[in-house]
Amino acid sequence: MITPRTRRTLALSAALAAAAVAGSALTATAGDDAPDLAIPAQSAKLLDRQVLPAATFGEPVPSGAAVETANGVPVPFEAQPVQGFSGNLVQPDGSYLVLSDNGYGTKANSGDFLLAVHRLTDTGDGTLAVAPGGFTLSDPYRKVTWDLTREDRRLTGSDFDPESFRQAPDGTFWFGEEFGPYLLHTDAAGRLIEAPVPLPGVASPDNPELGDGEPNLASSKGFEGMAQSADGRYLFPMLEGPVAGDDPQDLRVLRFDTVENRYRGEAFTYRMESPRNAIGDLTQVDDHRFLVLERDGGQGPTAVFKAVFLVDTSVTDAAGHPLKTQLVNLMAVPDPDGVAGELSEASGFLTFPFTTIESVDVTGEHTIVVGNDNNFPFSAGRVEGTPDDDEFLTIEVQADLS
Repeated sequence: MITPRTRRTLALSAALAAAAVAGSALTATAGDDAPDLAIPAQSAKLLDRQVLPAATFGEPVPSGAAVETANGVPVPFEAQPVQGFSGNLVQPDGSYLVLSDNGYGTKANSGDFLLAVHRLTDTGDGTLAVAPGGFTLSDPYRKVTWDLTREDRRLTGSDFDPESFRQAPDGTFWFGEEFGPYLLHTDAAGRLIEAPVPLPGVASPDNPELGDGEPNLASSKGFEGMAQSADGRYLFPMLEGPVAGDDPQDLRVLRFDTVENRYRGEAFTYRMESPRNAIGDLTQVDDHRFLVLERDGGQGPTAVFKAVFLVDTSVTDAAGHPLKTQLVNLMAVPDPDGVAGELSEASGFLTFPFTTIESVDVTGEHTIVVGNDNNFPFSAGRVEGTPDDDEFLTIEVQADLS
């Protein structure tokens, strides 16, 4: 339930964000951290808002034994929570194929969270429900050479942290994950069909093959977003953090050839608005344009910067950074038709004040779908003390994404 106090807080946040958009739409506002290129902004419009309730559970396998109670949610769970969406592939029938990440945030506490892809459908009233068509990840063919958490070789959040995925033309799936970082290749049922593919010369502290080696990438800063070429041959996995020695504001986007099964170097370098920011997803529009979700780490009243950028690699500055155009300020999404109801009625804007916003997909010439990772039961960006739902916004943008 949205209390009057919460309604006033959300309205004030939206009003302040809207004022910021109106006052500085054509340039970045990150102070000394601002990039060399001006950031043109475009208007947007909320078309739809869909919600999967936070307390949604799937397979009856106990989970959450290593986590603490948060936001009033008792643990452990008798079944697997359907949460933590870090990728969304919108299907031709309008359903969502969504990827859950490692579970509860770390290797140590996610050993009983089964890595999964879920299919979500709209019930007709803006509420989403889990539908047949999902699967869990596993390694029955023993492609992983180190010890796994479960004897049955079903993969858990202590084994890998998948943060992005794409489906190849042959029906198989590729996942970008953070612990290695690795690329994982599975069949259509989520079974590994190749050994995990490492990124040469890069390793995080969570890399299971690190041994006595020194990591050069921070924990949880591996592959976060991953785009795919139109023909499916090339993957473009994107690191969430800089490699040691890189500019802390620059993130590498690699190019991986799925036919030759090897990396072909960097595709481009993405320049964040601030080194304190992070990215949530990367989606390809055409051969030189990409969508990028960029965000700060705040939630609720501390959330300030959440945005979707269109990145054009055919236009670069002197340092080689691609041109960025802000398509949507997610802290002030225009809602002139009142799609979000009480959430936007006071200001005409919907805020999306979540600590992690991690999926974006193109659904039409001028439409995108953006979703949050609700980190159940930990995140409470919408209403203080209440675990966040999984929300998906369909947004109209000015840019031609065809």
